[in-house]
Amino acid sequence: MSEGTGYFIAGTDTDVGKTRVSILLMRQLAAAGIAVQGMKPVASGCERSDDGLTNADAVALREASAHPLDYADHNPYHFEPSIAPHLAAADLGVSISPQRILLAYQRLAITGPVIVEGVGGWKVPLAEGFSVSDLARLIGLPVILVVGVRLGCLNHARLTAESIRADQINIAGWVANRLEFDCERQDDLVETLKGCLDMPYLGAVEYQTVDEFEHSTGSFSVS
Repeated sequence: MSEGTGYFIAGTDTDVGKTRVSILLMRQLAAAGIAVQGMKPVASGCERSDDGLTNADAVALREASAHPLDYADHNPYHFEPSIAPHLAAADLGVSISPQRILLAYQRLAITGPVIVEGVGGWKVPLAEGFSVSDLARLIGLPVILVVGVRLGCLNHARLTAESIRADQINIAGWVANRLEFDCERQDDLVETLKGCLDMPYLGAVEYQTVDEFEHSTGSFSVS
């Protein structure tokens, strides 16, 4: 991976492990001597603290960054309600600006590769005529698709992969994130996905407790 590049981390849905995969990938790249930055352009479900309104995922990405900048560069848009971001923005009379996000990304990219985490699924609207897929196109990084391994993931993954292909976005590959300790036939689900997703399989994230995750690193087949 060269300076100024990175990956856009997309997901098949909300809560499939985009942040976890993003941070594991950042740790893997850091271990290889690459100074990487993390970004979550849009986030809802934020909390108020002494540092203002912040999102836990965005905070984690910033803390994992080699050269943290201002919080607003890592997370330009942050909303308190745990609702779809375009609704949260509308309630505040705010319009999510693609240009503002791009400028924040460019500031981060000056210092090294950036791992950009999307919000929700591939077609989540962010503003009128602007969705997560448009955000990925705007930033221009290869996409890594995170599939949360659970009942229903086969359909979600195939539809998302087809949509990314239809949007003619460069796909680096996909990661299987095991969300549940006791999900039945997990290995079979992953093998089925390997056979029906027309993109490289980059590896899996095993189910982990919070403590286990704090001490783990990624082992994805990325370059």
